[in-house]
Amino acid sequence: MIKQLTLFTGLALALATSPQSMAAKYQVVDVANGGSISGSVNFSGKDPEPVVFKISKDNDVCGDGTREVDFVRTRDGKLLDVMVYLQKVKQGKPFPKKLEKAQILQQDCEFKPWVTLMVNGGEADIVNEDPVLHNIHTYELIGKAKKTVMNISQPDKGVIKKKVKLKRGVAMKIECDAHDFMHAFAFVPKNPYFALVDDNGNFSIDQVPPGKYKIVAIHGTLGSQKGKVEVAPGGQATVDFSFKGK
Repeated sequence: MIKQLTLFTGLALALATSPQSMAAKYQVVDVANGGSISGSVNFSGKDPEPVVFKISKDNDVCGDGTREVDFVRTRDGKLLDVMVYLQKVKQGKPFPKKLEKAQILQQDCEFKPWVTLMVNGGEADIVNEDPVLHNIHTYELIGKAKKTVMNISQPDKGVIKKKVKLKRGVAMKIECDAHDFMHAFAFVPKNPYFALVDDNGNFSIDQVPPGKYKIVAIHGTLGSQKGKVEVAPGGQATVDFSFKGK
């Protein structure tokens, strides 16, 4: 009896944590009388200067001198590289097909793109196009804390496929342990109601089921700002966010 109970418990746990079960937490349904949410992400205060790193190794591939990394990019009073998303949406429109598989490219000792979007629990291709060793190290951002998600050595050119699953956060910091000047970010939303701001700091989220929501704007360096929004059937809601330089 004990053996049977142990077997049943193990099977139940395996099913509960399987990719199919995790994906089933969000259900794709037809959205009737969906509305939209739009707005902008403003920035005030001092815009931090880019951080300057010395390129001290693998110069034939990485280049010489220094590299500037701009962790806080702004334009005309707007903050860039921000994802705006709705919390705890259980059902609605599907995820964009283009996010079914993400890619993190290491080329000329630089991560490309600067900001990657990927589905939580989805697969990412970790690509090394350089003839040098890279060690991709990613951290789940949970408030001010960081927790390792993956730590992969890539001594040769090629592709490593890796599933990415964040438990609490929706953002990752990406670094290379072999080159301290390589940095990037990834946003990993848990539902498809999100948007990355455009080059003017504006965003729009469509096909939103009518209702009241908590909405969040998150930046990889400056953290997050929260708000509330109500979407009427077929309506257009507006929400703006404001970040300040540190």
